[in-house]
Amino acid sequence: MSLETTTPVLRVDGLRKVYPPATPGGESVEAIRDLTFSIPQGQLVCIVGPSGAGKTTLLKCIAGLLPATAGKLELEGKAITGPPRTMAVVFQEYGRSLYPWMSVQANVELPLKSAGSSKAERRERSSEALHAVGLDGSEDKYPWQLSGGMQQRVAIARAVAYRPQILLMDEPFAAVDAQTRADLEDLVRKIWKELGVTVLFVTHDIDESVYLGQRVIVLSNRPTVVQDDVTIDLPDERDQLSTRSDPRFVELRHHIYGEIQRAKGNSGGDEQVAATA
Repeated sequence: MSLETTTPVLRVDGLRKVYPPATPGGESVEAIRDLTFSIPQGQLVCIVGPSGAGKTTLLKCIAGLLPATAGKLELEGKAITGPPRTMAVVFQEYGRSLYPWMSVQANVELPLKSAGSSKAERRERSSEALHAVGLDGSEDKYPWQLSGGMQQRVAIARAVAYRPQILLMDEPFAAVDAQTRADLEDLVRKIWKELGVTVLFVTHDIDESVYLGQRVIVLSNRPTVVQDDVTIDLPDERDQLSTRSDPRFVELRHHIYGEIQRAKGNSGGDEQVAATA
Protein backbone atom coordinates (compact mmCIF):
# COMPACT_ATOMS: atom_id res chain seq x y z
CA MET A 1 0.00 0.00 0.00
CA SER A 2 1.13 3.56 -0.71
CA LEU A 3 2.00 5.90 2.16
CA GLU A 4 1.75 9.59 1.29
CA THR A 5 3.79 11.92 3.48
CA THR A 6 3.65 15.20 1.55
CA THR A 7 0.81 17.64 1.01
CA PRO A 8 -1.31 16.42 -1.91
CA VAL A 9 -1.67 18.53 -5.04
CA LEU A 10 -4.81 16.54 -5.93
CA ARG A 11 -7.37 15.19 -3.47
CA VAL A 12 -10.33 13.00 -4.37
CA ASP A 13 -12.55 12.45 -1.33
CA GLY A 14 -15.69 10.30 -1.40
CA LEU A 15 -16.31 10.96 -5.09
CA ARG A 16 -19.64 9.69 -6.40
CA LYS A 17 -20.91 10.03 -9.95
CA VAL A 18 -24.40 8.99 -11.03
CA TYR A 19 -25.59 9.42 -14.62
CA PRO A 20 -29.28 10.25 -15.02
CA PRO A 21 -31.57 7.90 -16.99
CA ALA A 22 -30.84 7.94 -20.72
CA THR A 23 -34.56 7.72 -21.52
CA PRO A 24 -37.74 8.70 -19.65
CA GLY A 25 -38.57 5.98 -17.18
CA GLY A 26 -35.10 4.46 -17.46
CA GLU A 27 -32.69 3.78 -14.62
CA SER A 28 -29.85 5.97 -13.47
CA VAL A 29 -26.30 4.54 -13.63
CA GLU A 30 -23.99 4.76 -10.64
CA ALA A 31 -20.57 4.93 -12.31
CA ILE A 32 -18.50 5.81 -9.22
CA ARG A 33 -19.63 5.07 -5.68
CA ASP A 34 -17.06 6.21 -3.11
CA LEU A 35 -13.63 7.01 -4.51
CA THR A 36 -10.93 8.41 -2.25
CA PHE A 37 -7.23 8.98 -2.94
CA SER A 38 -4.71 11.81 -3.10
CA ILE A 39 -1.57 12.56 -5.09
CA PRO A 40 1.40 14.56 -3.82
CA GLN A 41 3.17 17.12 -5.97
CA GLY A 42 5.44 15.63 -8.62
CA GLN A 43 4.23 12.04 -8.45
CA LEU A 44 3.47 9.87 -11.50
CA VAL A 45 0.37 7.78 -10.76
CA CYS A 46 -1.32 5.27 -13.06
CA ILE A 47 -4.93 4.15 -12.81
CA VAL A 48 -6.10 0.75 -14.05
CA GLY A 49 -9.28 -1.26 -13.66
CA PRO A 50 -11.75 -3.51 -15.47
CA SER A 51 -13.36 -2.25 -18.67
CA GLY A 52 -16.27 0.00 -17.76
CA ALA A 53 -14.89 0.70 -14.29
CA GLY A 54 -15.29 4.45 -14.69
CA LYS A 55 -11.67 5.40 -15.38
CA THR A 56 -12.56 8.01 -18.01
CA THR A 57 -15.48 9.27 -15.92
CA LEU A 58 -13.07 9.81 -13.03
CA LEU A 59 -10.65 11.73 -15.23
CA LYS A 60 -13.41 13.94 -16.63
CA CYS A 61 -14.59 14.76 -13.11
CA ILE A 62 -11.05 15.66 -12.05
CA ALA A 63 -10.63 17.77 -15.19
CA GLY A 64 -13.80 19.69 -14.35
CA LEU A 65 -15.55 18.44 -17.48
CA LEU A 66 -18.20 16.49 -15.53
CA PRO A 67 -19.85 17.57 -12.28
CA ALA A 68 -19.57 15.16 -9.37
CA THR A 69 -22.79 13.89 -7.82
CA ALA A 70 -21.22 13.88 -4.36
CA GLY A 71 -17.82 14.11 -2.70
CA LYS A 72 -14.93 16.54 -2.97
CA LEU A 73 -12.36 17.22 -5.68
CA GLU A 74 -9.56 19.60 -4.78
CA LEU A 75 -6.52 20.89 -6.66
CA GLU A 76 -3.95 22.60 -4.44
CA GLY A 77 -6.58 22.85 -1.71
CA LYS A 78 -9.20 24.54 -3.91
CA ALA A 79 -12.42 22.89 -5.03
CA ILE A 80 -12.55 21.87 -8.70
CA THR A 81 -15.72 23.45 -10.11
CA GLY A 82 -14.63 23.68 -13.76
CA PRO A 83 -11.52 23.06 -15.87
CA PRO A 84 -8.59 24.29 -13.71
CA ARG A 85 -6.15 26.69 -15.34
CA THR A 86 -3.20 24.75 -13.94
CA MET A 87 -4.26 21.43 -15.47
CA ALA A 88 -3.80 19.99 -18.96
CA VAL A 89 -5.36 16.86 -20.49
CA VAL A 90 -4.12 14.52 -23.23
CA PHE A 91 -6.83 12.28 -24.65
CA GLN A 92 -6.61 8.98 -26.54
CA GLU A 93 -8.04 10.32 -29.81
CA TYR A 94 -5.22 12.62 -30.87
CA GLY A 95 -6.74 12.93 -34.37
CA ARG A 96 -9.74 14.72 -32.91
CA SER A 97 -7.75 16.94 -30.57
CA LEU A 98 -5.57 18.49 -33.30
CA TYR A 99 -6.85 20.92 -35.93
CA PRO A 100 -5.77 19.57 -39.34
CA TRP A 101 -5.88 23.01 -41.02
CA MET A 102 -3.45 24.48 -38.47
CA SER A 103 0.30 23.93 -38.42
CA VAL A 104 1.96 21.95 -35.66
CA GLN A 105 3.20 25.15 -34.07
CA ALA A 106 -0.23 26.78 -34.24
CA ASN A 107 -1.80 23.71 -32.62
CA VAL A 108 0.69 23.81 -29.77
CA GLU A 109 0.26 27.56 -29.27
CA LEU A 110 -3.55 27.53 -29.31
CA PRO A 111 -4.17 27.11 -25.53
CA LEU A 112 -1.52 29.75 -24.84
CA LYS A 113 -3.29 32.17 -27.18
CA SER A 114 -6.57 31.52 -25.38
CA ALA A 115 -4.81 32.22 -22.07
CA GLY A 116 -3.66 35.61 -23.34
CA SER A 117 0.07 34.90 -23.71
CA SER A 118 2.05 37.24 -25.94
CA LYS A 119 3.17 36.13 -29.39
CA ALA A 120 6.81 36.00 -28.28
CA GLU A 121 5.96 33.92 -25.21
CA ARG A 122 3.82 31.54 -27.28
CA ARG A 123 6.64 31.05 -29.76
CA GLU A 124 9.20 30.42 -27.01
CA ARG A 125 7.02 27.94 -25.12
CA SER A 126 5.96 26.04 -28.24
CA SER A 127 9.56 25.72 -29.41
CA GLU A 128 10.64 24.40 -26.01
CA ALA A 129 7.74 21.93 -25.91
CA LEU A 130 8.35 20.62 -29.43
CA HIS A 131 12.02 20.17 -28.59
CA ALA A 132 11.05 18.25 -25.43
CA VAL A 133 8.98 15.76 -27.46
CA GLY A 134 11.56 15.42 -30.24
CA LEU A 135 9.72 17.35 -32.95
CA ASP A 136 12.28 20.01 -33.80
CA GLY A 137 11.83 21.06 -37.42
CA SER A 138 8.16 20.03 -37.60
CA GLU A 139 6.73 23.43 -36.67
CA ASP A 140 5.38 24.22 -40.16
CA LYS A 141 3.96 20.79 -40.91
CA TYR A 142 0.30 19.89 -40.56
CA PRO A 143 -1.03 17.04 -38.39
CA TRP A 144 -2.17 15.05 -41.41
CA GLN A 145 1.43 14.99 -42.65
CA LEU A 146 2.60 13.21 -39.48
CA SER A 147 2.36 9.61 -38.27
CA GLY A 148 0.01 8.72 -35.45
CA GLY A 149 2.83 8.65 -32.94
CA MET A 150 4.07 12.06 -34.05
CA GLN A 151 0.56 13.49 -33.82
CA GLN A 152 0.31 12.28 -30.23
CA ARG A 153 3.68 13.93 -29.56
CA VAL A 154 2.13 17.18 -30.80
CA ALA A 155 -0.78 16.71 -28.38
CA ILE A 156 1.69 16.11 -25.54
CA ALA A 157 3.74 19.15 -26.60
CA ARG A 158 0.60 21.31 -26.49
CA ALA A 159 -0.05 20.16 -22.92
CA VAL A 160 3.58 20.68 -21.90
CA ALA A 161 3.71 24.17 -23.41
CA TYR A 162 0.83 25.16 -21.15
CA ARG A 163 3.15 24.39 -18.19
CA PRO A 164 0.48 22.68 -16.10
CA GLN A 165 0.71 21.86 -12.42
CA ILE A 166 -0.86 18.50 -13.17
CA LEU A 167 -1.10 16.54 -16.42
CA LEU A 168 -4.00 14.11 -16.97
CA MET A 169 -3.59 11.44 -19.64
CA ASP A 170 -6.52 9.25 -20.71
CA GLU A 171 -5.22 6.09 -22.44
CA PRO A 172 -3.13 8.30 -24.74
CA PHE A 173 -1.22 5.47 -26.45
CA ALA A 174 -4.04 3.00 -27.09
CA ALA A 175 -4.26 3.81 -30.79
CA VAL A 176 -0.57 3.50 -31.75
CA ASP A 177 1.59 0.49 -32.58
CA ALA A 178 3.66 -1.33 -29.96
CA GLN A 179 7.04 0.24 -30.84
CA THR A 180 5.61 3.75 -30.95
CA ARG A 181 3.87 3.08 -27.66
CA ALA A 182 7.16 2.10 -26.03
CA ASP A 183 8.80 5.28 -27.34
CA LEU A 184 5.94 7.43 -26.03
CA GLU A 185 6.07 5.74 -22.62
CA ASP A 186 9.74 6.69 -22.34
CA LEU A 187 8.88 10.19 -23.51
CA VAL A 188 6.32 10.62 -20.72
CA ARG A 189 8.84 9.56 -18.08
CA LYS A 190 11.45 11.89 -19.59
CA ILE A 191 9.09 14.89 -19.55
CA TRP A 192 7.86 14.04 -16.06
CA LYS A 193 11.40 13.92 -14.66
CA GLU A 194 12.63 17.01 -16.49
CA LEU A 195 9.64 19.26 -15.76
CA GLY A 196 8.64 17.96 -12.34
CA VAL A 197 4.96 17.91 -13.33
CA THR A 198 2.43 15.73 -11.51
CA VAL A 199 1.01 13.07 -13.85
CA LEU A 200 -2.21 11.05 -13.54
CA PHE A 201 -2.16 8.43 -16.30
CA VAL A 202 -5.18 6.24 -17.07
CA THR A 203 -4.46 3.03 -18.99
CA HIS A 204 -6.01 -0.36 -19.70
CA ASP A 205 -2.54 -1.92 -20.04
CA ILE A 206 -1.18 -3.43 -16.81
CA ASP A 207 2.41 -3.64 -18.10
CA GLU A 208 2.32 0.02 -19.08
CA SER A 209 1.07 1.05 -15.65
CA VAL A 210 3.90 -0.81 -13.88
CA TYR A 211 6.54 0.50 -16.27
CA LEU A 212 5.45 4.13 -16.01
CA GLY A 213 4.19 4.67 -12.51
CA GLN A 214 5.46 5.29 -9.04
CA ARG A 215 2.04 4.12 -7.88
CA VAL A 216 -0.75 2.14 -9.51
CA ILE A 217 -4.30 2.70 -8.25
CA VAL A 218 -6.51 -0.29 -9.05
CA LEU A 219 -10.21 0.45 -9.41
CA SER A 220 -12.96 -2.04 -8.69
CA ASN A 221 -15.75 -2.92 -11.07
CA ARG A 222 -18.67 -0.51 -11.33
CA PRO A 223 -19.82 1.12 -9.11
CA THR A 224 -16.21 2.05 -8.60
CA VAL A 225 -14.09 2.28 -5.45
CA VAL A 226 -10.32 2.03 -4.95
CA GLN A 227 -9.57 -1.68 -4.67
CA ASP A 228 -5.79 -1.38 -4.20
CA ASP A 229 -3.09 1.27 -4.16
CA VAL A 230 0.23 -0.31 -5.14
CA THR A 231 3.66 1.25 -4.66
CA ILE A 232 5.89 0.51 -7.65
CA ASP A 233 9.24 -0.07 -5.99
CA LEU A 234 11.28 -0.43 -9.18
CA PRO A 235 14.49 1.53 -9.82
CA ASP A 236 13.83 5.11 -10.84
CA GLU A 237 15.95 4.71 -14.00
CA ARG A 238 13.98 2.44 -16.32
CA ASP A 239 14.30 1.12 -19.85
CA GLN A 240 12.04 -1.12 -21.86
CA LEU A 241 14.26 -4.21 -21.88
CA SER A 242 15.84 -4.46 -18.44
CA THR A 243 12.89 -3.09 -16.48
CA ARG A 244 10.34 -5.43 -18.05
CA SER A 245 12.61 -8.43 -17.44
CA ASP A 246 13.15 -7.50 -13.78
CA PRO A 247 11.62 -10.20 -11.51
CA ARG A 248 10.05 -7.45 -9.38
CA PHE A 249 8.32 -6.03 -12.47
CA VAL A 250 6.81 -9.47 -13.10
CA GLU A 251 5.69 -9.75 -9.46
CA LEU A 252 3.99 -6.36 -9.53
CA ARG A 253 2.37 -7.12 -12.88
CA HIS A 254 0.94 -10.39 -11.59
CA HIS A 255 -0.30 -8.76 -8.39
CA ILE A 256 -2.16 -6.02 -10.25
CA TYR A 257 -3.54 -8.49 -12.76
CA GLY A 258 -4.86 -10.61 -9.89
CA GLU A 259 -6.51 -7.57 -8.33
CA ILE A 260 -8.26 -6.72 -11.60
CA GLN A 261 -9.46 -10.29 -12.01
CA ARG A 262 -10.78 -10.18 -8.46
CA ALA A 263 -12.57 -6.94 -9.30
CA LYS A 264 -14.16 -8.61 -12.29
CA GLY A 265 -15.21 -11.62 -10.22
CA ASN A 266 -12.94 -13.77 -12.38
CA SER A 267 -11.13 -16.75 -10.88
CA GLY A 268 -8.07 -15.90 -12.95
CA GLY A 269 -8.43 -18.20 -15.93
CA ASP A 270 -7.99 -15.46 -18.49
CA GLU A 271 -4.50 -15.70 -19.98
CA GLN A 272 -4.49 -12.36 -21.79
CA VAL A 273 -2.78 -10.34 -19.10
CA ALA A 274 -1.50 -7.10 -20.51
CA ALA A 275 -4.09 -5.70 -22.84
CA THR A 276 -7.48 -6.90 -21.68
CA ALA A 277 -7.95 -5.28 -18.31
